[in-house]
Amino acid sequence: MDAYDCVRTKLDLREFDQTRKIPSDAKMKILESARVTGSAMNSQHWRIILVQTPERMKTLAEDSTTGSWIRGANFAVIVLTGEKHGFELIDAGRVIQDMQIAAWNLGIVSCIFTGVNQTALRRDFSMPQNLVASVVVGFGYPAKRVTGEKKKRKPLTELVFMESYGKPFDKEQLS
Repeated sequence: MDAYDCVRTKLDLREFDQTRKIPSDAKMKILESARVTGSAMNSQHWRIILVQTPERMKTLAEDSTTGSWIRGANFAVIVLTGEKHGFELIDAGRVIQDMQIAAWNLGIVSCIFTGVNQTALRRDFSMPQNLVASVVVGFGYPAKRVTGEKKKRKPLTELVFMESYGKPFDKEQLS
């Protein structure tokens, strides 16, 4: 799929097909997309915990405050950050987006959550003290057919301004 079409149609979904397992080569592509993602100062500071057994997925769901749905995912990643340079969360977002786009290209859906019990995650997933779970992403095949062609999004005229805030966007003025 064209990269723009991936971005344009990608959906965040929390309902997964419980009968289809994601093959290891697809998981590798998703993980590799994280590895090759750019980072500020090429620091590559994030770390990822791959969670894929039903027992560990259950633990991950129990350790969350907003992600009990993760139990139904085929696998999940916990993205850890720790360095305090001011760009760690931006870089985590870049990693997540690249993994999600790579997954979408393979017909795999995903969703994120940030509500976690850090103490429980640290205990249950052996997280080092210098790192925190910035976000969790669940992946799986969709429970129902989706295309992403009908997304509810605000028009550019509500989101983009020309040269300064408040000056209306006008596509005719693009140079």
